[in-house]
Amino acid sequence: MTIVSVFQDFGIAFPSNPFTIRRYVGGNIDMALKVIGSGFGRTGTKSIKDALEFLGFGPCHHMYEIVENLDQLPSWQALVKGQRRDLENIFEGYTSQVDWPGAHFWQQSMTAFPDAKVLHSVRPPEKWWASFDKTIGKLLDTYPSMDIPPPMRELLDMSRDFIGAQTFGGNYRDREAAIAAFEQRTADVRATVPSERLLVFDVAEGWEPLCAFLGVAVPDVPFPHHNLRADFWEVLGGEPT
Repeated sequence: MTIVSVFQDFGIAFPSNPFTIRRYVGGNIDMALKVIGSGFGRTGTKSIKDALEFLGFGPCHHMYEIVENLDQLPSWQALVKGQRRDLENIFEGYTSQVDWPGAHFWQQSMTAFPDAKVLHSVRPPEKWWASFDKTIGKLLDTYPSMDIPPPMRELLDMSRDFIGAQTFGGNYRDREAAIAAFEQRTADVRATVPSERLLVFDVAEGWEPLCAFLGVAVPDVPFPHHNLRADFWEVLGGEPT
């Protein structure tokens, strides 16, 4: 069972992804991460996921992977609770990772995958806050009273723990505190990751810096652009009023 089928049972449509084209070198899936994403959600991570998969660094792990594969949830719940889990097993079958919850464990992933590059997604702080507050932040406040499937409630309980409490200290609806945490993550990444292993990337920059960082040719297609505010709420049947 996947959460897609659970949503369908509740009469909620799950959006399709028309862009993703997964290409693997030699037709095989690499079992070790080559790219670790350390950036917060709402920094274009869904677009980056699609871009990485198009460039051959797929499958790429993203929150949507848990949404579509419920059997992954217990391992992430354990990690969030501070229990030890083997990241090589958790990311088995994936070549890259972006978005939460993986981004919450970027330092552990650097140790588990010492040859992987670190892709830190950013956007102007005010724009990030405007997006986060109207999507993830609002959802973490409103989901307890929403009519949603039990598996999604478990996923959101976990998200409120590691995003709301662990990342933002409970202040995820406070603009100044949230932006401070957002900027601190970038500072921590810059201070920790060797410059030759790191790309701080805004999706507005397009293909060129990403492809140069990964050592691949720039494709002759537009950079993907997904997961707008409307897309985010579509999964839940519409934005609460």
